[in-house]
Amino acid sequence: MARIRLSALSPAASGVVGFSLGAAAILLLPVPGNLANALGLLSAGLGLAGAAALARRNATREREQLLAAIGEVKVRLATNAIRVDSMAKRLDQLPMGEADAAPAKAMLNELTAEVGLLGDLLQQVATTLGEHDDQLSRIEGRLANPPPQPARLAAVAPEPALVRVSEPLVATRQDPAEAAQRRAAEERAALISEALAKGQVEVHLQPIVSLPQRRTRGYEALVRLRLDEKTLLLPSEFLTTVEERGFGPTLDALVLTRALAIARHLGSKPGEIFVSCNFSAATWGSSRALAALSRILEKYHDHIGNLVIEVPQRVFRALEPASLGLLGAMSANGVRFALDHVSDLRFDPISLHDRGVRFVKVSAALLLAESRGSTLADIAAGDIAIQLARGSIQLVAEEVEDDPMVADMLDLGIAFGQGIVFSPPRPVRPEVFAEPQTETAPVPKPAAAVAPPASAEVVEHPAMAPPPAVKRIPFRDILRRATA
Repeated sequence: MARIRLSALSPAASGVVGFSLGAAAILLLPVPGNLANALGLLSAGLGLAGAAALARRNATREREQLLAAIGEVKVRLATNAIRVDSMAKRLDQLPMGEADAAPAKAMLNELTAEVGLLGDLLQQVATTLGEHDDQLSRIEGRLANPPPQPARLAAVAPEPALVRVSEPLVATRQDPAEAAQRRAAEERAALISEALAKGQVEVHLQPIVSLPQRRTRGYEALVRLRLDEKTLLLPSEFLTTVEERGFGPTLDALVLTRALAIARHLGSKPGEIFVSCNFSAATWGSSRALAALSRILEKYHDHIGNLVIEVPQRVFRALEPASLGLLGAMSANGVRFALDHVSDLRFDPISLHDRGVRFVKVSAALLLAESRGSTLADIAAGDIAIQLARGSIQLVAEEVEDDPMVADMLDLGIAFGQGIVFSPPRPVRPEVFAEPQTETAPVPKPAAAVAPPASAEVVEHPAMAPPPAVKRIPFRDILRRATA
C-alpha cells in the first residue's frame, strides 16, 4: 500500500476531517454535553489550523516552483543569446558582401532584441514576486508583534478661546519660506508637464565644423521647453522633472521626430551634413522605449542617413543585451551613433565600429588635460584621433570656447570641433519642419473658342498689285509699223 503524504493533501481535506471529528465527538462520545461540545470545537479548530498550514505550505511550494521555472527560462534565454551571438560571429566570417549580409545581420539583431525583452519581462515578474513576498512577511510580522499602544487619556475638549489662539501659533511654526518654495516647485512642475503634453518643445542647432576650415559638417539638436512667450527652459531646468514624472520617452519621441524633419531638410542640400540628437536616461534604460523609437526610425527610413544618435559613454558600457540588440538593428538599417559625455579615453575602435559608432565626442578640456600628463588613456592625446580614424571613427572636440583652444585642438590632430567659439545654439526656422509639397501635374486650361481660319495673304509682305489692263491694237497698225 502506498504511503500517504500529508503535503499532497488538499487544504480543504484537513478542514473537513476536523469538522467531522468534532461532529462525531459531539454526537457519539458518552460524556456530558459540555465536554463533548468542547472536544468537538477543539477538533474543528485543529482542522481549520491544519487547513491553513497546508494552504500556506502549498502556496510556498508553488511560489518556489514558479521562481525555479523563471530561473530556468532565464538560463535558456541566456543560452539562446549566446548562440545568436555565435551565429553573428560566424556570419561575419562568411565571404559575403556587405549588401548580402545586411539583412541577415538585421534579423539576428532583432532576434537578440526579442530575447532581451523576454529576459526583461521575466526579471520584472521575479522582482514583483519578491516584493510581494516582502510585503506579506512585513504584514505577518506586524500582526504577530503589534506595536505597543500608548495609554489613552481622557479627551478633554479645549475651550474655544484657546483653540482660536493656538491656530495662528501652529501656522507660525511652519517655515513660510519652505512652504513657498514647495508651492513654487509644484506649480513649476505642473507648467512643465502641461507644456510637454502640448508639445511645446523647441530644437536649437549648434554646428559641428571641420578644422581648420571651420566648414559646417553637422549640427547637434539641443532641446528647449517653451512655457510661454517669455520663458524658455534649458535642459538642466526641466529634465529632472520630466524624468521624475515619467515623460522621458515622450520627450525623446518629440525630439527624434523634429531631428528627422531636420535630417529630411539637410538631405535636400548638397554635402553630407548630419544632425545629432540625445535621448534621456529613462529611454536608454528601457528596451520598450527604444523599440518605440526604432519604429519611428523605420517610418522615416529615407532620412536616416542624415541622422546621428548620441549615447553617453557610461550608458553605452552598461547597456543590456536587449538594448544592444536594438542598437544593432538600428545600425543595420543605417543609423549612426556618437559616443558623448566621455570620461575615459580608452577606446576599442573595432568594437565601437561594429556597434555602429562613427563619432566620439570628447570635451576639449579633457583632451588638454590628457595632453598635459593625465592618465585617462593608454596612448598620447595626439594619437587618439589617429587610433579612432583607423576604425573609421571621427573624434569631435566639443565645448571649444576660444581661438587658443582651437589652436590646441589642431596641434592634437583633431579634425572636428564644436563650441561657442564657432557658433552658439540657434533656433530652427519654422519652414524646416514644414512638410514638403508634392509636385502635382498642371491642370489643363479650358479650351478657348476656336478662332476662324486666317486668310491666305502673306503676313508682313506688301499686297500684290492687280495686273494692268491689256490695250488692244488693230492689225493694220501692226502691219504699218512692220513695213515702215
